[in-house]
Amino acid sequence: MDATRIVAIRHGETAWNVDTRIQGHLDIPLNDTGRWQARRLGAALAGEPLAAVYASDLARAFQTAHAVADAAGLAVAPEPGLRERAFGRFEGRTFAEIEADWPDQALLWRRRDPAFAPPGGESLLAFRARVVDTLNRLAARHPGEQIALVGHGGVMDVLYRAATGQELQAPRTWALGNAAINRLLWTPQGLTLVGWADTGHLDAAALVDEGSC
Repeated sequence: MDATRIVAIRHGETAWNVDTRIQGHLDIPLNDTGRWQARRLGAALAGEPLAAVYASDLARAFQTAHAVADAAGLAVAPEPGLRERAFGRFEGRTFAEIEADWPDQALLWRRRDPAFAPPGGESLLAFRARVVDTLNRLAARHPGEQIALVGHGGVMDVLYRAATGQELQAPRTWALGNAAINRLLWTPQGLTLVGWADTGHLDAAALVDEGSC
């Protein structure tokens, strides 16, 4: 079976990213910087042959995906399986508030306990299963083609770990930048990392003032 080439993208910046506030399944839109990042992303990928663009149905990812899809002449296919991890009662709180209000639960979260789920949320084990199942289902539709998957920081983290064999509880040493371009190859045997955290389209764009940030 021919490999599926995957361009995996975290959504552009939101106001809650800046505030270090947990978004989870709450539907927070892009801020001005995030919309600018999305436009630069769309321009950077405009010349690439994409067979499909799939995105989390949350606004911040869906808005980012539209910039990619529009440049490729495609529609965005909403995919709830690409949503961020559900954080239950942590959602809407800053990191500092979580530490102050629920220190024991915050410690389990910080230690990346795979079985820990915030009340009303998902464990890392359940989240990984959801993301990997979604990846396998979507990628299997496009052997020999290239697709874009637009999701969230947690989704990118799961994909990186799946491609490199990192355990769920291993400390993160890789970047999960907003609107960065990440590249992987998928076969039924698994994922292979091709390139990660390419932000050249954002760095170069800083030289061009579009008056949007």
